[in-house]
Amino acid sequence: MSSIEEIQNEIIEEINIFDDWMDKYNYIIEQADSLPLIDTKYKTPQYLIDGCQSKVWINAELKDGKVFYTADSDAIIAKGIVAFLIRVMNGRTPQELMNLDLFFLDKIGLKENLSPNRANGLVSMIKQMKLFAIALGAKK
Repeated sequence: MSSIEEIQNEIIEEINIFDDWMDKYNYIIEQADSLPLIDTKYKTPQYLIDGCQSKVWINAELKDGKVFYTADSDAIIAKGIVAFLIRVMNGRTPQELMNLDLFFLDKIGLKENLSPNRANGLVSMIKQMKLFAIALGAKK
């Protein structure tokens, strides 16, 4: 498995191939196909991310001491963004995730190119994913 840093650098390289933000958005949207989809039993208010403009559900489970996420959204751009987050964060220990620096988001300029509501949603997704890791780490 690649390191967290290596995966983030891969994402930066992939996105930076595109000069135009419409092309970058299209690439992000394409990532939705790689999203590990959440089981429908988790599509409840308990797993819904507060602060998102669209509906985003995220679940996390601990397997062999590592956190694995599944998610879904009713918006394709949100689905693509959470797919990137999961790509970086899946299969990591709770300790790795608690202090994770998701530098790729700044390097690709994502926050600056999202609407304020979507940027708030992104922050909420990250916060919830880290909270899941903390809770799962405390349980084991």
